[in-house]
Amino acid sequence: MEISTDLSVTDRRHPGERAAAALIADPERLAEARRLLPTHGDAHALDRLAELAARLLGTTASQVALLTDVQFLAAGGGLPPGLVGGESPLSESLCTVTAAGTGVLAVTDARHDPRVRDLPPVVSGQVGAYLGVPLAGRNGQVIGALCVFDPDPRDWSDTDIATVRQLAESSVTQLELSATVREYESDRMRWGLAIDSAGIGTFDLDVVTGRLTWDDRLLTMFGYEDTAFEETIDAFNARVHPDDVPRVTEAMAACIDTCGEFEAQYRIIRLDGETRWVHARGRAIADAGGRAVRFLGAAYDTTGEREGAARVTRVLEAMPAGFYSLDREWRFTHVNAEAERLLGRTREQLLGRVLWDDWPAAINSIFEDSYRTAVRTGVPVSFDAYYPAPLDGWFELRAWPSPDGLSVYFTEVTERRRMQDQAERSARRLAVLAQVSAELAGTLDAPTAAAHLPRLVVPTLADFAVVTLVDPDGRPRDVGSWHSDPASRRLLERYASVRLESMPAVSPVARALISGEPIREHGRTVIRLLPSGEAQDLLSLLGPDSAVVLPMRGRGRILGLLTLYFAPGSTVVDEDLATAQDVADRAGLALDNARLYNAQQQLAEGLQRSLLTEPPQPDHGEIAVRYLPAAEAARVGGDWYDAFLQPGGATMLVIGDVVGHDTEAAAAMGQLRGLLRGIATYSDAGPAEVLRGLDTSMTTLQTTTLATAAVARFEQTPEERERGITRMRWANAGHLPPLVVNPDGSVAELASWRGDLLLGVDHETQRRESVVTLDRGATVLLYTDGLVERRDADLDAGLVRLRDTLIELADRPLEELLDEVLERLVQGRPEDDVALVAVRLHRQDLPRPAEAGPNDVPPTVPDEPATT
Repeated sequence: MEISTDLSVTDRRHPGERAAAALIADPERLAEARRLLPTHGDAHALDRLAELAARLLGTTASQVALLTDVQFLAAGGGLPPGLVGGESPLSESLCTVTAAGTGVLAVTDARHDPRVRDLPPVVSGQVGAYLGVPLAGRNGQVIGALCVFDPDPRDWSDTDIATVRQLAESSVTQLELSATVREYESDRMRWGLAIDSAGIGTFDLDVVTGRLTWDDRLLTMFGYEDTAFEETIDAFNARVHPDDVPRVTEAMAACIDTCGEFEAQYRIIRLDGETRWVHARGRAIADAGGRAVRFLGAAYDTTGEREGAARVTRVLEAMPAGFYSLDREWRFTHVNAEAERLLGRTREQLLGRVLWDDWPAAINSIFEDSYRTAVRTGVPVSFDAYYPAPLDGWFELRAWPSPDGLSVYFTEVTERRRMQDQAERSARRLAVLAQVSAELAGTLDAPTAAAHLPRLVVPTLADFAVVTLVDPDGRPRDVGSWHSDPASRRLLERYASVRLESMPAVSPVARALISGEPIREHGRTVIRLLPSGEAQDLLSLLGPDSAVVLPMRGRGRILGLLTLYFAPGSTVVDEDLATAQDVADRAGLALDNARLYNAQQQLAEGLQRSLLTEPPQPDHGEIAVRYLPAAEAARVGGDWYDAFLQPGGATMLVIGDVVGHDTEAAAAMGQLRGLLRGIATYSDAGPAEVLRGLDTSMTTLQTTTLATAAVARFEQTPEERERGITRMRWANAGHLPPLVVNPDGSVAELASWRGDLLLGVDHETQRRESVVTLDRGATVLLYTDGLVERRDADLDAGLVRLRDTLIELADRPLEELLDEVLERLVQGRPEDDVALVAVRLHRQDLPRPAEAGPNDVPPTVPDEPATT
């Protein structure tokens, strides 16, 4: 259905009113929408589809709306309580505008879109961006819409539109299935009413215990209340006319003694004195020893036999279900009009014919098994079964055994099964899409996730599959495969390992890589295009009937391929291929994001490492540094260390951390590090003055960065040198304090330390210094918070772990100590950047230790700086 939504100036109604008028004016569309209106029990499946739409597109809400003369909200996700199941005017709904249009309604900014800006959901701020797809019924009439929406504007991609289209098709399938089931349930109720109206009752006598069981119809026929019937032969005889009791008893005894048949017509006298005629038939069932253990049968009132027979026939002819009866030789004895229609033969063609002769496909099938079981056990059976050509359809059957043979009621359920299969297949496709989205979104290792794709798409979308990734140098390589048959998986794995080596330029894989478009080929063609050799032999053994190669597209490039193979007999469904392409597109986007992510990480890390130089090595002072980037690319940032000698010969160590985790933070770190180094090496100032100068420079240069830093200067007078001690003067701008490992292995607590204000907040703040006296052999460690902070523990716990580790490792060489600290505290993969700078003060009355390396200081600095 195509309905115009022309916004001409001659029509002063807003678009919602025009769309509503157009929808109401179509009576066929209204009838189709009302036919598919769901009941309360249908809402669960539709809610799942609506919620899946919101989850896949990352929106706050979604809904499925059916449009009659009002909007009925059939399902939804993320909506306020009470809305689902309610009605609202057509003219106020964006779904009405969607349904009245000619296709998808994609609105990126609803407040400025003339098609929807005046509608209440937009005016109220509930809808800022909207994506809706019409729902089309069996004959193409638009009966509603599936939509997703957000309160804020956003763009909609082609993948978003394809996903909503697929979910809309699934929603219509679910609505059709629910309507079909309701129709079948109605037919089934009429079927049961017809059986009840025939008035046939059944009995079951346990010969061993003597218990006689009647159904409700037989109880009513004999005039018994349910609680009054004692379930004995005596209770039966009490209703039989006294003149008929001997004859009926003799016939029953003969049947049980011979395990034969029973048939009798007798009178009963009801409690109200009325006499009725009953016709009964039955059969004795024997155990393995040939002795009767059960006596089963049925009876019906034959008082007005001619009228009754005519009535039963009329009921059977009027039934909406097919009915036929078979005698004990499996010959047709009755066929009603509906059975003639369903079987495609007249009753004259069927009556007297043997079932197995005319319908040979029933032999050794569920039909024969079920029918013979019912006759053998005397127990009714119900089942669904498919019968091939000429019927080529699915049927729901119920078969009741009787003394005369078997009675069969059946209806065709092909359409119901088709809708069920379609709904199940759609659900499986959506499940694959949801799982793929979850796996790709839940990892930064997109290549590994892409290699896992064949396990997700097989067997729902193909019989086996191979994933190919394109390396940065443009070379393709197969990274994953999966086969629905476990016995063929090693064969497929071997094929995937050798196929690209011999793949010609005209192969589907090569063409897809070059064109960026899906390629579909017959299996024999794919095999023939391979040169003679192992790859061709392996693919011949795998034996695909067809193959489809789908490109994994990134931003302007092909990052891989998903090759699907279909075995002989498999049907290649367009909907499956569309879902597979969606999977490939999502994988391509994830791979491209990972590529850009890694490039950002390498850029930030490279920039940061280029600014972190090797430290000097003053006489009798060993300095060691470490930098370890965060395991996640997004957290590479602004941690830095520095070590240098001032003009007066003092050694200065610096540790700092720029707020933020990106390339910009790394660049800001380089700027601050250079400023601090310049101030300290020119002015020969102490730590507090260096930090104050850096803060002032940041203000003067209008640097908007925030950062923490700690600066430590190591000083020594001649008298202190004689005594073997060194002073550490340090200042702290919001950073963690240094840790001192004494020569005896204890870790000094720098009590009552208080970090001053961060850099970049207030350049006029007062900066303070602290002084600590160190013995020769002491080690001082400056570090950033990435060493001690974890998501699952607080900072204090991290500091305790660090102190305990330093106590345990105090006797290790300095380089080894730093490596071991990193391994024990962050296992080589920190959650945040880690920077370390440490100095160990060796004894000055002995030569410099070999493990400290050679003395290395700038030539302009005195040979014996005051720090050592």
